Amino acid sequence: MEVLRRSSVFAAEVMEVFDRSPTDKELVSQAKALCRDYINSRLIRAGVSWSKPEHNAPVPGGKLAEVSTILLRLGDELEYIRPNVYRNIAHQLNISLHSETVVTDAFLAVAAQIFTAGITWGKVVSLYAVAAGLAVDCVRHAQPAMVHTIVDCLGEFVRKTLVTWLKRRGGWADITKCVVNTDPSLRSHWLVAAVCSFGHFLKAVFFVLRPER
Repeated sequence: MEVLRRSSVFAAEVMEVFDRSPTDKELVSQAKALCRDYINSRLIRAGVSWSKPEHNAPVPGGKLAEVSTILLRLGDELEYIRPNVYRNIAHQLNISLHSETVVTDAFLAVAAQIFTAGITWGKVVSLYAVAAGLAVDCVRHAQPAMVHTIVDCLGEFVRKTLVTWLKRRGGWADITKCVVNTDPSLRSHWLVAAVCSFGHFLKAVFFVLRPER
């Protein structure tokens, strides 16, 4: 089984673009690198593995690492609010994980529903949480190759839907502005809004994906 590999060369290339205005291609590359980190974190947390861990795998540093850390932290907050929403995604959507087309269509349909009413960082975090939840489902159902499909799908969605929004904010580093209070008793309003929008999309996506009777 393959492992999500993050080369030090690639990490350096992704990191250095934070020092200038990133291109569309660079923003997509960063999105996919962040997705790999997010999924790896959730696989570890879920106690599932699909290969021997690479203890010596290089970890991206600098601003990319900061963005990844904050993205995971915000994801923790989002999943804390609604612990069951981002688990068993495949079951909630009633889809098979044996077809790349089905998984791709499902993920893209979910992504489209999340951003129907506009783009916010809360919704971006929600997108990553969905990707990770679906990836955990795939590994648990002996479909680890689908993880790469999910990462690629997220990258494609970012390219088509989020790049312009990201460029207006100067790139992924803008997410660091979301963390302004470390008091765990204060839940950010944007996270609550993200959960609310996610709570509605499952039903909508079910009708989009359900087979014809």
